[in-house]
Amino acid sequence: MKILVTGATGLIGRQVTGRLRQAGFDIRIASRRPERLPAVGEVLALPGADASDEAFLALMREVTHVVHCAALNNDREAGEADYQAVNATLTGRLAKAAAAGAGGRFIYLSSIRAVAGPGFSGTIDEATPPAPQCAYGRSKREGEIRMLVAYAGRPDATALRLPPVYGEGMRGNMASLMRLADNALPLPAGALAGMRSLVSSETAADAVLHLLIRPGPLHPAYVAGNAAPLSLSEIIAAFRRGFGRPPRLFPMPATPLRLAATLLGRQASWQALTATQICDSSLLASEGWTPETDTLDQLRELARHAVRAG
Repeated sequence: MKILVTGATGLIGRQVTGRLRQAGFDIRIASRRPERLPAVGEVLALPGADASDEAFLALMREVTHVVHCAALNNDREAGEADYQAVNATLTGRLAKAAAAGAGGRFIYLSSIRAVAGPGFSGTIDEATPPAPQCAYGRSKREGEIRMLVAYAGRPDATALRLPPVYGEGMRGNMASLMRLADNALPLPAGALAGMRSLVSSETAADAVLHLLIRPGPLHPAYVAGNAAPLSLSEIIAAFRRGFGRPPRLFPMPATPLRLAATLLGRQASWQALTATQICDSSLLASEGWTPETDTLDQLRELARHAVRAG
């Protein structure tokens, strides 16, 4: 059984390929940057969004399942068209070829940004009405739609919606929080009380493997997250302990900072900073997947590793 994995150089893609190989699967990698991968195993160039149908179908020869991790994210120079090309058009083209040329499952690594913006407060599950608020989120939602169109009438394709992912090589907000933790500045705990679900890249890869091997039809989407959400202050404190620093969090109330953000016209940034976003993974758990319960320990270890590597 051969599995095609895209985006194997990314944070989650690296973990996915490792998990699948450990499970005994034959892997074919399709990457936009094949030169970044070691010359081990079968590595092909991933066609661009405007490539021919034949180029995509060629990827599917002898392939049973597809795990699509490749995506454009955290690129400040990218515009709406760039996100749509990579995250929507490319996904649709790949799903169409997989539906025609591969007989198994299509697992699409999506994001909670496909259904909710950074300022949304509440619980996110598979029934949350999609309301993406950014170019990245809109493109991931469009990618989900195109995947499901390609697999119309077949319960073999699903979008795995993930909260912020942490792990070695992470980018975006989690990387920013870790950099913020790596200093001696005291921080106001009262302003960092919003709760967030997270997931490690290793746990996300475990969810992919679970969706590939579990019996029965797949739901159109699944939401993954850790067992217990954490406040931003807990996340920063865990990183600081890993760096060997004291937490240095003081109980300043959030009201003065909220007023300052309003006066400066940064209400949206304040709302994103203080939002509570909890991912309900009960559907995935009901089908046998186990969410992580040691997130704080993993965050501390991630910072310790950064110290050792630095």
